[in-house]
Amino acid sequence: MPFKPVQLNDGRYLPTIGFGTWKIPKENCASQVDQAVDVGFDHIDTAQAYRNEEEVGQAIKEQGLARKDFWLTTKWSGVDGKQPKQSCEESLEKLGVEYLDLYLIHSPRLCQGDIPGSWKQMEDLYREGKVKSIGVSNFSVEDLQTLLASCSIKPVVNQILLHPYVIGRTEPLLEFHAAQHIVTEAYSALFPLTSQPGGPVDKPLNKIAEKHGVKPEQVLIAWASAKKAVVLTTSRTKERLEGYLAAGDITLSEDDIAELDKAGKKGEQKQVMVKKARTVGRVVLAGAAVYAALRLLGL
Repeated sequence: MPFKPVQLNDGRYLPTIGFGTWKIPKENCASQVDQAVDVGFDHIDTAQAYRNEEEVGQAIKEQGLARKDFWLTTKWSGVDGKQPKQSCEESLEKLGVEYLDLYLIHSPRLCQGDIPGSWKQMEDLYREGKVKSIGVSNFSVEDLQTLLASCSIKPVVNQILLHPYVIGRTEPLLEFHAAQHIVTEAYSALFPLTSQPGGPVDKPLNKIAEKHGVKPEQVLIAWASAKKAVVLTTSRTKERLEGYLAAGDITLSEDDIAELDKAGKKGEQKQVMVKKARTVGRVVLAGAAVYAALRLLGL
């Protein structure tokens, strides 16, 4: 089925696929956002740390869109040590808009041990009308529990890394989101193709894509959507963007999803084993170096 907006816990509706601007160079950002809007994206995601908010704003202005016709998200990233209020005001100016649809804390680390204090500043921005909805990014279950224990306004989303190779460790977080009516936003859903080709996910992914008559990247987007996540993706190619939007018409079976989950968890376990082996190797090498040094000293 097509991507349908999801209702947030504050009553607003969020488009369930968005164009992300992470890693897009400043000189290319405006044209790529412009292309995404032309293709049909009405949800744009950026951040203070991406340093391309002005270019996003330029593309929006050139499109001549009515403010109500697009959803705009940016994030407080703590650039130059600035707090949420100052950062938000600067983002609004760079983007050329009067309000943000969604403003996120980019990482719990920015709170420097005081999540309640940072969240209160986000709540103040909401009450002032500068942002319509507020949320977080890269928060763990424990981080969210700390926030929820003291907040007056719940976060509407948690934007996280989500793809088959992290599903094993991410499932408890997804369950917590569902229980607390916090929407999951997913970035890097295409990681198995773009950053870890040749892994255990490849075989079932290609098989499922062939079965449905679609491309592997469309299956990964459909997989993330099946996890009830808002998908954030990007491309400089028009045809790929059109394919991402078309993925909303793909309905994966429970078996399809389970097969990708199983392969993803297998790859995740393999990565853990590789990391442990590397750690042991470093310890052994360090021990050998110390032993050699002691022998040279005659000790």
